[in-house]
Amino acid sequence: MKRLLLAILCLYLAPFASAGGDKSDAPQRVKHQITGLFSTDREADLREAFENIPDIKLVAIDFANAEATLEYVPTKVFGNVKPDEKIRKLDNLLKSASHHTFGVKPLYTMPREKLRRIAIPVAGLDCKACCLAAYEAIYRLDGVETATASFREGRVTALIDPAKTNRATLEAALKKRGVDVKSR
Repeated sequence: MKRLLLAILCLYLAPFASAGGDKSDAPQRVKHQITGLFSTDREADLREAFENIPDIKLVAIDFANAEATLEYVPTKVFGNVKPDEKIRKLDNLLKSASHHTFGVKPLYTMPREKLRRIAIPVAGLDCKACCLAAYEAIYRLDGVETATASFREGRVTALIDPAKTNRATLEAALKKRGVDVKSR
């Protein structure tokens, strides 16, 4: 009787063992922080960029956190790339597909409640290219987790680690890039 039950159990579990044996061939949904996602006006641009990357599907966009949920089969997209090099490869794929206006970086390393939001009023941002220039001036600074730039609102915002950067550093970077920073 025990052998019969064991045989039935093995027959029942066999399909699950073979289907779940190698998860690397199963599509996975993964969140990534997206650089260049400084405005909701960029949604169509981001979607178009991902349409040009084979084997990666854009599932959702979270503008508030500058994140996107992607679906892909890791072995198909990354091949034998080491785990610590996957973000860099994904970053390169997205940069190539978007003419270097989007990229990928790891998700936040610090809890959101420890980050500080800085809003800087600016003038002269009258198109997406101007906003991109203002955004690029600050998002690459050490301590900046995310940033936005809006010509409609006349404002550049950043979520920062206050131990690594501050408002004065952000304003200086904007001024260096030629952005007209308004007094508060």
